[in-house]
Amino acid sequence: MDVTVQWVRTSWTKQSRGGEGAARRNAAPVGFELPHELAPLAHTVRMHERDDFAPHDGRAEPRNVDVQLREADGRLRILPRVQPLFALPPRSRRPPAVRLLPGQWVRWQLNYRFSSAAGMQDWSYWLDTFNIAYGPVADDVFLGTPTFHVDEQGPLR
Repeated sequence: MDVTVQWVRTSWTKQSRGGEGAARRNAAPVGFELPHELAPLAHTVRMHERDDFAPHDGRAEPRNVDVQLREADGRLRILPRVQPLFALPPRSRRPPAVRLLPGQWVRWQLNYRFSSAAGMQDWSYWLDTFNIAYGPVADDVFLGTPTFHVDEQGPLR
């Protein structure tokens, strides 16, 4: 299976919900150039408000990325897993899986909202962006326009 996975996670607190903090957060990229010699690992990028949303590169085993990938009949089926229900903003229902042909890629975005168990801390939030390509790709593939874009973001209140 020739699959390229990039997982971008942007995390913030209530401080970046509006105004200047939200402008900086919303300006954070959702796709990055791939590092050389990535396969068979997934490219991870983490950005947090405490670092002014500066990107931090990493690598992960594909099985540790929250996405189901299945190859069948010349297509790649993609469906991100969602975190526990207590972390989800309200959503009407999940969209169906995307099936890619070789040469196609998808950008799938999910957001989350968390509170401490005792309610003693402020809310925290994150946005997961999964950029997934099927077949050989250039290092700059995720800087372009995806074949499919699934926006599964819910209201964060």
